[in-house]
Amino acid sequence: MTESTHCELDLSPRFRDAMAAFPSGVTIMTTADRSGRPWGFTASSFCSLSLDPPLVLVCLARTARCHPAFYQSDDWSIQIVAPRHLALVTRFATSGADKFAGGEFTPDDRGVPVLPDAPVTLTCAAHARYHGGDHSILVARVQDVTLLDDRPLLYFRRTFQPLACPRDVTASGEDR
Repeated sequence: MTESTHCELDLSPRFRDAMAAFPSGVTIMTTADRSGRPWGFTASSFCSLSLDPPLVLVCLARTARCHPAFYQSDDWSIQIVAPRHLALVTRFATSGADKFAGGEFTPDDRGVPVLPDAPVTLTCAAHARYHGGDHSILVARVQDVTLLDDRPLLYFRRTFQPLACPRDVTASGEDR
């Protein structure tokens, strides 16, 4: 196989399958635009980036209706959600849905919608934005953290799943 033939192969289906085989947490990222209108989306493309300063990154499709709001706003909130938030996660992952119709969010002092019962809430300020193919990479500086004692929702093989309690398994993989 020549180099040019290799580059012409469509890796999209296999690449998607490969990424679906990697479990990730589920977040809902929110902001408010200049007029105060709330915006948000579900993201599993989320990870920590730096401890000093505290940075995280989230990837957002450039075709998303909320993309302009996140690109223009400097105030963001990231909620790591629990299994009880599955209906909310699905709504925020649905294009065109009225994402804030259920009244689950309350505005923080910056006007950014926050999910009060999320296991983790990160209060963030925009740090950087980069183009990454068909997505934008949003880098956020974490300004505050709220932690609740709750298990997160996971995304694995294109389905949402609860996290099994890691305290029930020892480091060697044996049950206690």
